Amino acid sequence: MIDPRACFLFPSRRFASFLAVALALVTFPQGWAESPLTQPNWPRFLNDDFSGSAKLTDSAPESIASLDWNDPPKFHWALEVGDGYGIGVVRGENYFHFDATEDSERIRKIDLATGAVRWSRSYPLDYRDMYGYETGPRCSPTIAEQSDDFGDAQIFTYGVAGQLTVWSCDSGEQQWTVNLNEKYDVVQNFFGVGSAPLIIGDQVIVMVGGSPEDQQSLAPGRLDRVVPQGTLMVSLDRATGEILWTGGDDLASYSSPRTITVDGKQYLLMFARDHLWVLDPTDGKSLGKVYHRADILESVNAIIPVVDGNRVLISDCYDAGSAVYDIAVKDVNATFETVWKDPVGRRRSQSLRSHMSTPILHEGNLYACSGRNAPDSDFRCVDFATGEVKWTALDRRRSTATRFGDVLLVLRETGSLHIIRATPDQFEELAVWELESAGGDRPALQFPCWSAPVLIGNRMLIRGDRTVLCLSLPEHDPS
Repeated sequence: MIDPRACFLFPSRRFASFLAVALALVTFPQGWAESPLTQPNWPRFLNDDFSGSAKLTDSAPESIASLDWNDPPKFHWALEVGDGYGIGVVRGENYFHFDATEDSERIRKIDLATGAVRWSRSYPLDYRDMYGYETGPRCSPTIAEQSDDFGDAQIFTYGVAGQLTVWSCDSGEQQWTVNLNEKYDVVQNFFGVGSAPLIIGDQVIVMVGGSPEDQQSLAPGRLDRVVPQGTLMVSLDRATGEILWTGGDDLASYSSPRTITVDGKQYLLMFARDHLWVLDPTDGKSLGKVYHRADILESVNAIIPVVDGNRVLISDCYDAGSAVYDIAVKDVNATFETVWKDPVGRRRSQSLRSHMSTPILHEGNLYACSGRNAPDSDFRCVDFATGEVKWTALDRRRSTATRFGDVLLVLRETGSLHIIRATPDQFEELAVWELESAGGDRPALQFPCWSAPVLIGNRMLIRGDRTVLCLSLPEHDPS
């Protein structure tokens, strides 16, 4: 196998930074952010509403599919990145990228207009993956906005070895840090920590999944022998890092916590290793859970639950498939009424087998990659209410997707970006951009491309193994 590091176009980091700035000065027109198609912030994984969708501005056309997608996108800059699999987040005119280099994890603030590094901060990292995957972070950072109580906007990073750190978005100053794997005696999961932090008010809530101290003698990954100790979720004070509460008796997954509102009250929803949990975000008390995982040791849960009102979809690619539940909360008890559920163990009969990427819900239909890996994967449309498969396409490769109005940007893990109309009627491909091949001044994306694109202003941020590309969205005349 060719090492993707050897395929990087630029011979050095210094030259890469110089070239990015030089190209940006040439290709970024004055006032590039005027009449943007999408809103200026993407503060967390899958955006602030967990939908994986870009929020359109008033200047965007009624149909994004009507834009001219045939011309290749204009290239603005490329950022060379280290180990890790997540894409970054955006606040205003800055992109924040979290990765690892040598023996440290690193957070960098990048000027969106030029690709120049405004600041870079790092801390030591001691982690080796059991399966030989990269040593860097698996998840995106999370930004919490500026407020009277907390001062500057904060950015929270949660590293592959369990280091939770908060930084000032403006200055990069480290405000506090704590290693939650060490604090709660976490037995190493197969691929380390892979859950993005969640901000609720004055809390930062993360998935930990700790165990009794004596279980540190167990071999890493022997999760069949690990006993949880009520620390699935841990809440910390945003200002101080003080522990506010712990809750949930389960081990960690690679999903990320999110919120759900039931009868006007907000709850915490967590798809853990074994169960889907509903917790009270004020004190971490468990209100209920439902089991969902394939009964083999190496199976994992990874998608963020998809929510529509009281209905929640969860999915696994190994044996369990998908299930949709109606969640109700009465007094302090949550109930889970099955709307539809895939037959366990019958993969060919299952509607949706989500692995790493979270499905996109749009107008009552799910758009998602289904399957574990090549050649067992496709991209499909599934009716959220019934589980009926409307169509399948893009066979034999995994993919991730971001919705942009009535269009889906589907990034295959090999690096091609497919522009697809978001309709259940049929698979309709508007264009394909072969980003795995270099074009002009633009370097190629390297396998694997496992992060869904981020859309901000009039730009797309798309990540391959060693590179983040900043590209233009199609031009639009708001007049």
